[in-house]
Amino acid sequence: MTGQQTRNSGAQDRHRIDRRERPLLLAAFLFSLAVNLLMLTGPLYMLQIYDRVLASRSEPTLVALTLLVTALFLFLTLLDQCRGAILARIGARMQQALDAPAFRAALTRAAGPVRAGDTPALATPRDVDAIRQFWSSQAATALFDLPWTPVYFAALFLFHPLLGGLALAGAAILCAIALLNRAQTRASLQRAQQATLAAERMAERLLAERDTIHSLGMTAAAFARWQADRIAALAAHLTAADRGGLWSTASRGFRLYLQSAMLGLAAWIVLHGDLSAGAMVAGSVLMGRALQPVEQVVAQWPLVTRWAEARRTLAQLLDGHPAPLPCTPLPRPPARLEVSALTLHAPGRAAPALQDLSFTLHPGQALGVIGPSGAGKSSLARAITGLWTAERGSIRLGGATPDQFDPDAYGRLIGHLPQRVALFDGTIAENIARLGPPDPDALMAAARTAAAHDMILRLPQGYDTRLDASGAGLSGGQIQRIALARALYGHPVLLVLDEPNSNLDHDGSLALNAAIRAQKAGGGAVLLMAHRPAALQECDLLLVLKDGRQVAFGPRDKVLHDTLRTAGHLRAQGAAQ
Repeated sequence: MTGQQTRNSGAQDRHRIDRRERPLLLAAFLFSLAVNLLMLTGPLYMLQIYDRVLASRSEPTLVALTLLVTALFLFLTLLDQCRGAILARIGARMQQALDAPAFRAALTRAAGPVRAGDTPALATPRDVDAIRQFWSSQAATALFDLPWTPVYFAALFLFHPLLGGLALAGAAILCAIALLNRAQTRASLQRAQQATLAAERMAERLLAERDTIHSLGMTAAAFARWQADRIAALAAHLTAADRGGLWSTASRGFRLYLQSAMLGLAAWIVLHGDLSAGAMVAGSVLMGRALQPVEQVVAQWPLVTRWAEARRTLAQLLDGHPAPLPCTPLPRPPARLEVSALTLHAPGRAAPALQDLSFTLHPGQALGVIGPSGAGKSSLARAITGLWTAERGSIRLGGATPDQFDPDAYGRLIGHLPQRVALFDGTIAENIARLGPPDPDALMAAARTAAAHDMILRLPQGYDTRLDASGAGLSGGQIQRIALARALYGHPVLLVLDEPNSNLDHDGSLALNAAIRAQKAGGGAVLLMAHRPAALQECDLLLVLKDGRQVAFGPRDKVLHDTLRTAGHLRAQGAAQ
């Protein structure tokens, strides 16, 4: 898919969500029309009281008008409540519609290389929450009321042109206050949000590494760093609150002043005989109602700004990382891995992580990948598993490229054991079953192949033992075996093992070799990144990388022999020099 097609697909996703909410938005618009028409009840009641009831001194007219106004206000309350419920449901439906694509896009954005035009920060559930909170707030109601403000201005002009002119001038000043509020608070609100996110990320990182912090005596220093971020966030929020509060107070005070000014101007017109006393009072109430939405928008400006920022962030994220198009389900492919002229860059790196890499791995074979640190071994693992996309060249499993599979379906074909193992909150069974409903037979088969079954049974609740993300209570070797069982779960076509024996003891290494033999015997293939020669025992082929380039590829023993001979020649030359 080209970049333009990707952006179009993401835009279509967003427009589809917006179109789904149009019926509710139309309903909210119609309710707003009825509510704002009924808002004229109070001014018209006052007009009739002053100009008709007091002049005629008719009690039946007063009673009839009062009963009618009571019914209209009850109806107004009911309609306003319904409108609020509709707007709240718009927010809830948008959250439901955005949660999955935003989460999927955030995972894709986090895993892939940085590209030009990418959103600078990941859309988090906080962005989706900002959308929902806006639609449930008074800010959304005020925006729906704003289009009816000209109706009130028209009524004021009908009373007297001077009253309408004063209302327009007051509205212009309130709009200017809103624009100044936006200009003055936007930067401070962004700084406050960024500082809060930085403090939260620091807290999550410190909690994840609490064992290291405690064992190295870093608690005080770690707390000081986190507290500094919290203080910075607090200061930024106070600055934003002070500036926003200043403009909100100014807006509210000016609107109250305008009501008094309107009353004074109307009284002056009454003294000149061009306006009735009822119109004088009604005009003051009308202007207050006309300007109320503007004041509410100014008061709720941080929420409006957060909503606009969340929409922008989500739009960039979804446009750059749309949901994958539906794929035709493919049958289980043979374990034939073909890499041809593969080139890609790691995030934030100018030099390519892999360059012009080519090899083929057949069913029943295991390929060992060796090279110094930074040679590109982990980059190759990320590319094979679909985390990183090739910039040039191709990767094919059973003849098909990864993007021809549904992402989850492709992931189930791969058994990936990353260099840095991550567990998740849940039971051991859920972790091995990749957070899905565990299949008991597949669960036990994977655990036994990884030589983890007996170890798991010795734990307090066995397979039902609950873990947290850090794997607290388990040794590094136990975590590695559980992760190996997770990689083997479901009989994957291809095993991708990145430094799988880094935390394994002798028995664990034997179990790893047995798992590789079982994978090969079942017609699968294995790709193993390693530093230790002992891990290459079951490998048939060997690939040597250096600075992202392919140095050697072929049968394991021949490549090892040639590599050692070359290294010996280089050492001899160095000694001679």
